[in-house]
Amino acid sequence: MANNNPNEIKIELSPEVAKGIYSNLAVISHGANEFFLDFITMAPNMPQAKVQSRVIMTPENAKNLLGALMENVKKYEATFGEIRPKRPVNGGGNPGGGEIPNPFIMGGKA
Repeated sequence: MANNNPNEIKIELSPEVAKGIYSNLAVISHGANEFFLDFITMAPNMPQAKVQSRVIMTPENAKNLLGALMENVKKYEATFGEIRPKRPVNGGGNPGGGEIPNPFIMGGKA
């Protein structure tokens, strides 16, 4: 039986893309017509990092992504419990008094 759902999208995932790219830092910027999401992998004690992937989106799609991500975090927490920022033991030598900077918000705290 054929599925005639006009809203169904067939998505192809190549093996190269399926393996994914790890990111522990993102820089998000925007202009009038698009958002730029740069995904970066930072290593400890390394002063330089390379952008691994850049995604460019319209403002509308960026807002849709934000809503979808919020919905998925809620579902994750309903299944696995609240996601809590990690805190180093005894301040961990971090001058911020134990607060770890949020790598996804400039100047933000985890």
